[in-house]
Amino acid sequence: MKTRFAGIRTSGLCLLALALSALAAPVHAKSAAEIEAAVNASLQQFKESVGSAEELMAKSEGVLVFPSVIKAGIGIGGEYGEGALRIGGKTADYYSTAAASIGLQLGAQAKTVIILFLQQEALDNFRNSKGWEAGVDGSVALVKVGAGGSIDTTNIKDPIIGFVIGQKGLMFNVTLEGSKFTKIVRE
Repeated sequence: MKTRFAGIRTSGLCLLALALSALAAPVHAKSAAEIEAAVNASLQQFKESVGSAEELMAKSEGVLVFPSVIKAGIGIGGEYGEGALRIGGKTADYYSTAAASIGLQLGAQAKTVIILFLQQEALDNFRNSKGWEAGVDGSVALVKVGAGGSIDTTNIKDPIIGFVIGQKGLMFNVTLEGSKFTKIVRE
């Protein structure tokens, strides 16, 4: 029995190491054109999922979009994604997001993360940082969406708000705390 369990533990650790190494260093960094196409599709999905998305984006100083943040783990997990910061509807910079987690988890999932900077000061602090971490350098208030994709935009007072969209629509009971956002320098 001990040999059998040792083999399971060893193979589990190998799978974990493989998953985390894939997350830590993406084999293929996306090109600007790939990111742009995915951001456009994500913003279209956002507009279809949230009734007042266009109104919120018009009020925003900047919109940070990560079309596909992949999370995987076996006990210890990690996530990674690449996206773009748009200001005035145009891409200003490219960013990556990464986070690690420990706890009961098994498997993988993909999600879209959209963050709206509603105040210029919040956007400036984000852009001037060397690596901005949600919950440490600034708080991202995740918005809850009502039936039919409605939200009450008059009650939104936070300088930074976020939406997380999964394969089946808006996701609940998620957090961005601990996610680190870093500017991607393109040559």
